[in-house]
Formats: sequence, structure tokens, C-alpha cells
Amino acid sequence: MEHPTSPASAVRGPLVLAFGDSLTAGYGLRDADGFAARLEQRLQQTRPGARVLNAGVSGDTTGMARARLPAVLSKLHEKPDLAIVQLGANDLLRGVPLGRTRDNLDSIITDLRRIGVPVLLASMEALAFLGAFGRSCNALYAELAGRHGIASHPFLPKGILGNPAMCLYDRVHPNGDGVRTIVEAFLPAVLAELPECERDAA
Repeated sequence: MEHPTSPASAVRGPLVLAFGDSLTAGYGLRDADGFAARLEQRLQQTRPGARVLNAGVSGDTTGMARARLPAVLSKLHEKPDLAIVQLGANDLLRGVPLGRTRDNLDSIITDLRRIGVPVLLASMEALAFLGAFGRSCNALYAELAGRHGIASHPFLPKGILGNPAMCLYDRVHPNGDGVRTIVEAFLPAVLAELPECERDAA
């Protein structure tokens, strides 16, 4: 679990936990070009001292993420002000039953909220050719957000997936330009969920 270092200051800004798969981890990119680092840079423009912890693991399904969440939380030195949960794409690719994906995400959200961490659920949109199944996948995120009373926001803006100008050679994982576009679209949702608070530096 990595996060960019920020200069020491008298006041520390909000702490965000980015918990997800390769899209969060920054597959194929330098650390400085990944989602967590770019989001941290943008947050610091309005929330000085903000930090974003990169808890993304490439290849993670919701089940794998659910299993490793306790270890991630045990390594934290302080409670995050917000957790971004970005998972589900690998479940779809590997044919994980939708009910299992729902149960795993439900458990992850429940565990985070149990310790008082607000959750922003990053929704993943299934491709249109999947028809009714794809629509069920998309509805899953709204269902979970409603059940837990949390915010949800699309992670990938339209025009990213499959776009050679925005993706790596695989046409799936975003390149540096793609990540910047993702962060700009996702930033307002993050700011809306962060409490207006500052932390005294230790």
C-alpha cells in the first residue's frame, strides 16, 4: 500500500483510502501517474495536506479484495476520512456470479462503515453488448449505494475504455492522459464526501 509523500506542515489535510483493483493501483504506469497520486495532487489544490493511500491491487476480484481488507485496515496508522471502493470489473471478466459480487461489495462497505469510515462507491459500467446481464451489473452499484445510504459515482467517464489515446496497448487500462481525465471527472464526488476538517500534525 503506497501513497505519495507530502511536505511536512503544521496541519494535515484529509486522508483518503483508495481501495480497488488495477484501475486504482495504476497498472502499467509510474506511481506518480496513477489514480491515487493524481487524485492527491488535485485534492491538495483545495485541501492542503490531503493524502491518498493507494490500496489497489491489479487483478483483484471483489472476493480477493474482501479477503485482504482486514490486513489493509490493520496497517493504517489513522482512520481515513473517506474510502473509495472501486471493484467489480475483474468479477465480470472472470464470470463471477453477480450475487457473489454483490455479497462481497456489501461486506466491504459494511466493514468500512462499521469502523466509522465513509464510503464512496465507484461504479463500473458493463459494456452494452452484454444486454440484460450488463444492465443488472450496472444496477448493482445503485442498489448497494441505496442500501447503505452512501454516494456512488461512475469511475470511468465515457470515451476512456477502448480509446487508444486514453488507454495503454490493451485498450482497457488508462494511460496518463486517461487517468487525468478520470480524476477530473471523479474529483467533485470525492470533494462532496470529504468532511470539512483538518488534522493537527503529530
